Order: sequence, then structure tokens, then C-alpha cells
Amino acid sequence: MDVNLALSPHAVAFARCDTKPKVLAQLAQLLGDAYGLNAAEVLEGLEAREALGSTGFGRGVAIPHCRSKDVRRPSLALIRLEAPIDFTAADARPVTLVCGLVSPENAGATHLHALAAISRLTRDETMLQMLADAPTTEAVFALLTNQFLRDAA
Repeated sequence: MDVNLALSPHAVAFARCDTKPKVLAQLAQLLGDAYGLNAAEVLEGLEAREALGSTGFGRGVAIPHCRSKDVRRPSLALIRLEAPIDFTAADARPVTLVCGLVSPENAGATHLHALAAISRLTRDETMLQMLADAPTTEAVFALLTNQFLRDAA
């Protein structure tokens, strides 16, 4: 299934954040910078979604997501944290990998397909280890690009 995710090399970062609010702020800024979005609006959307329940997916992964009138297709950003933080994940494990997603406002099924693609990616133990071991953001970007291209084929 091709979810047609936007993935910019500028949307991958390594960061040190010690709280969930700081991670969400960093993620909003990353999404804003990479895709020309208003970071404050993205942060508001991420915080509103997080208020409904933690997007801590489990296995050290969080998938904060929201919708925006300013994107044409689901847009992905990834932050690898230098130290794990509590994200109130379902399995109570701290998070080290944050995959942020902003989808178009009316992208019902498309948004769900994008979340499913990210979920599949992060359930793969080998991929999680490769993302954790990647020495640079460029290497992380290459891993993600290769994975999503393979999944689309």
C-alpha cells in the first residue's frame, strides 16, 4: 500500500529533550521547518491529540499526530532522542523514537494508512535497531526512505 508520505531529509533530527512537552515542541518546530508549516499551529494540534490519550505506541516509540489545512499529503518527521523519556506509553516503557505525522484535514483513510505504515515500520525489531544505531540523521533518512519505497512496491 502506497501511503504517499512526504519525507524530507530536513525532517529527521537527533535531540535531547527531557519532557514530553519539550519533545512535542521540538517535533512541531521540525515539522514546521521541513514542510513550511506554522509550528505553533502544529504544536497546538499535537497537544490537542495528546490530550485525548498518549501517542506512546510502545516499544520505545511514540507517534504524535495531527491534521492541518496546510499540507496536501501526510508529512512525516522523526526525532531520535539521546536519552529516553516518559511518554505515558501503553507499555510504560520510556520513548527514544518519536515519529510525528501531520495529515491533511480531510484525509480520513489516508491519515489512518499513514499511521499504519509508521506502526508497521516501528514494529520491526531489526528496523528499530538500525534506526537506533544509525550514526547520522542522513543514515536515518536513508533507512526510512528505503523502507517506505520497499513497502510501496
